[in-house]
Amino acid sequence: MAAIPPVCDFGWQAVDAVLPGVDGKRHSIFSHAGPNGLVVAFICNHCPYVKAVISRIVRDANDLKAEGIGFVAINANDADAYPDDSFDNMKLFARTNGFTFPYLHDERQTVAHAYGAVCTPDFFGLNSELTLQYRGRLDASRRDAGPPRLRRDLFEAMKQIARTGDGPLDQIASIGCSIKWKDAA
Repeated sequence: MAAIPPVCDFGWQAVDAVLPGVDGKRHSIFSHAGPNGLVVAFICNHCPYVKAVISRIVRDANDLKAEGIGFVAINANDADAYPDDSFDNMKLFARTNGFTFPYLHDERQTVAHAYGAVCTPDFFGLNSELTLQYRGRLDASRRDAGPPRLRRDLFEAMKQIARTGDGPLDQIASIGCSIKWKDAA
């Protein structure tokens, strides 16, 4: 089921956590911030919205390094109910798609709850003070990748944040599959 996150809560102070990565190491989210900011992206392996743009996510993460912006991806989906999102499948997904950034597993879903993540993909663009300045889409793609020359919304917003510390006032929300929450039993 498609979900749309709320508008950006400018200035919200991001939350750090230490999570296991597909590289076999534990990672502090904040340790991957660049001098000009950090993107925290909630993604998963099976979502058609993520699959449609994963090469663009990898491209933008790589291009943002030159702007002094770090990037981490987090999978919080319930892998018991959605086995395609298991930790072993995360390793395969990262390798297959050439991830150059940490892909972290939020098995207990505490980080996704702390961020208020709603869908995959859901992007949180943080400035150098690690406060939220962007909560929007990657580009205009949806369940299928749009044409190659789409405006790179996340990339352009993060370049502005690197320069000014502030995100654009006009942001278009991401859309994607809802986070697959574990039952609150």
